[in-house]
Amino acid sequence: MSKTFYVTTPIYYVNAEPHLGHAYTTIIADFLARFHRLDGYQVYYLTGTDEHGEKIYQAAQAAGMEPQAFVDQISERFKAAWQQLDISHDYFVRTTEARHQQVVRQVLQQVYAQGDIYKADYAGLYCVGCERFLTEKELADGKCPIHQTLPEERREENYFFKMDQYRAWLTEYIQAHPDFIRPEGYRNEVLGMLRESIGDLSISRLKSRVPWGIPLPWDEAHVTYVWFDALLNYVSALDYPTGDHYARFWPAARHLIGKDILKAHAVFWPTMLKAAGLPLYQHLNVGGYLMGADGHKMSKSLGNVVDPFALAQQYGPDAVRYFVLRELPYGQDGAVGVQGLIERFNADLANDLGNLVARARALLLRHLDGVVPQPLPTQAEQVVAQAGQALIEKVRPLVQKLRIYAAIEEVLQFVRSLNRYFNDQQPWKLAKDPAQQERLGTVLSTVVEGLRLASVLLEPAIPRKVRQLRQSLGLKEEYTMAEAAWGLPHPGTPLPAEAPILFPKIEAETPAAPAASPVPALPAKPPIYIDDFGKVELRVALVKAAEKIPKADKLLKLTLDLGGQERTVVSGIAQWYQPEDLPGRKVVVVANLQPVKLRGILSEGMILTGVDPQGNLTLVGLDQDLASGSEVR
Repeated sequence: MSKTFYVTTPIYYVNAEPHLGHAYTTIIADFLARFHRLDGYQVYYLTGTDEHGEKIYQAAQAAGMEPQAFVDQISERFKAAWQQLDISHDYFVRTTEARHQQVVRQVLQQVYAQGDIYKADYAGLYCVGCERFLTEKELADGKCPIHQTLPEERREENYFFKMDQYRAWLTEYIQAHPDFIRPEGYRNEVLGMLRESIGDLSISRLKSRVPWGIPLPWDEAHVTYVWFDALLNYVSALDYPTGDHYARFWPAARHLIGKDILKAHAVFWPTMLKAAGLPLYQHLNVGGYLMGADGHKMSKSLGNVVDPFALAQQYGPDAVRYFVLRELPYGQDGAVGVQGLIERFNADLANDLGNLVARARALLLRHLDGVVPQPLPTQAEQVVAQAGQALIEKVRPLVQKLRIYAAIEEVLQFVRSLNRYFNDQQPWKLAKDPAQQERLGTVLSTVVEGLRLASVLLEPAIPRKVRQLRQSLGLKEEYTMAEAAWGLPHPGTPLPAEAPILFPKIEAETPAAPAASPVPALPAKPPIYIDDFGKVELRVALVKAAEKIPKADKLLKLTLDLGGQERTVVSGIAQWYQPEDLPGRKVVVVANLQPVKLRGILSEGMILTGVDPQGNLTLVGLDQDLASGSEVR
C-alpha cells in the first residue's frame, strides 16, 4: 500500500486581503507537502477561501459590490499570493462552488433526519468577527480577546446541532489518542473545555438578516452557519462521499490551523464528523500567532498586517519562506519583521550556504576546468560523509513532529560543518601546488556532494534557490529523499561558466520614521569597569538533557556539559522552548554564579538570553561552533 499524506490549511476568510499571518500557515503546509512528495508519499495539499457569512456580506456592502463579485475578487488575491510564494497546493477550494454546497446540504440533511438538529430561540453575546456566540468566560474585559470588540447581545430563532451529547465521546477519544491535537498544550486546553458542558451549536442564521449563505435544505428561511459550512470543505474537496480522493486521502488527513480557531476544529468539527458517520482526521496541528509590531496578533481589523506580496517582491519568495519556517517554532507565538528576515537571510543563506557555493565554484572553474573530479577520500572525508549520511534520519523525525525550525537547523549545522571542512583543508593553498591537484579535487568534490545533499533537504523550504544551487554546480535539477544519501555519482559534469549570486546579501534599511512600538529605553544602571566585567566567567555549554519542573510553568531543569564538567541550571525559558528542543544545542552560561536552590534544585549558573520589546525570548547563540567549556570573552 502506498504512503499517503493529506495536509490542509484553514480556508481563509475573504472579508479582507491576504497577509503574512495567512501566508505563515500556508508556507508550513507547503513545506510538509513538498517534503512528503520528495519522501515518496502520494500527497494532496488543500487550501482555499471561506466565502459565506455575515462579515463577508457586510464587507461586500461596504465595498458597494454584490457578494459573489466581492468574494471572486478577494479569492483571486489569495490565489495570486500563493502563486507568488511558490505554494504547491493540489486544489484551491471555494465554499461558493457547487460541489461544496451540495456536500454541505447533504450532510445537514443527514444529521437533521437522524434527529441531531432541532429548532429553538437563543439569546447570547455574539462576535461578528468570530461569527459565533461567546461565553462570558471567553471574554477579556468584556471584549472578544481576538478582535478587541464588544460583542452584541442577540436573541434569534436558530437551528441547533446536538453537540453536547458527543462531549463524553470526544473527551475519551482525545485521551485515548495523545497526538490527536498537537502541541500538547492545546490538547490540554481542549480537554479543559470539555470538562464542562459545551452546549449545543447554533448552525443557522435567519436569511432575512444574513442572506449570504447556503440555505438549509429543509427550511430555506435559514442559511447555514458559516462554521458548519466551512469545515466541510476538507471532505467536499475530496469528492465526498464516493470520490477516489476521499477514499485515498481522508484517512491520512492532517489539519494546520491557528490557535484562534481551535474550538471550531477541535470541538465543532469532530462532533460534526461523528454525527455524520465519518472517521476523524489524524492530527490537528495548532500554530501560534504571528505578532505585529504592536504586540498583537496580526489582523486586518487591528491594522498591523504585513503584506506577503511586498515582502516577496522585495526580497524574493524563498527569503520569506525561509524566514517564517526557520525563525518560528510551530505552535508558539512569534514576532515578525523585515529586520529579522534580513538578519536570518544574511546569516544562514548568504554567509553559510551561498558563500560556500561561490567559493567552491570559483576554485573548480579556475583550477579544475569546471569539472568535479572523482574523489579519493581520506579520514577527513569519511567524517563528512558520515555526517551527511546521518542527516536524513535526523531531519525526518523532526519534520514528522512539526519541529521544522529544528529540522532546518540540522541541515544548516551540516552546512556549517562543510564550511569548517573547507577552511581546514585550505583548497586555495592546494590549488597552488601541482602535486596536490588530486587532493584539491577530492576536497572540492566532497564539498559539492555535501551541498547537493543539503539542497535536497532544503528544497521544501527554498525550492527556487536549491534549483539554482544545483544548476550552478552542474548537478541535475531534481532529486528525491531516496537520493539524500552520500555518494551519488556526479563527477565529470561541467559547471556553467556563469551563474548568478545565489543569495546576494541584503543591506538593512534605515527606517524613515520610528516604529509603531519603539524599543523602550534600557533601565538605567550604573556603569561598570573592565575589572568588574572580568569577574564574570562566561562559558560555552552543551545541553545534554532538559526537563520540565513539576508545578513550575516557567522553569526548565537543564543538564549542561562544560567541557567534561556537568552542571545543573534552572532556567525560566519554558514559555519559549520545549524540553525536547534543547538537547544538542550550544548555549552561553555564566559559569561562576553563586549556586542557589530553585524549587528544591541546586542551580549552578545562568543561561544568557535576549528579549525583544514584545517580550519574546531567545537563547544567545554562537556564530561558529565552539567546543563545550570554551571561554566567551
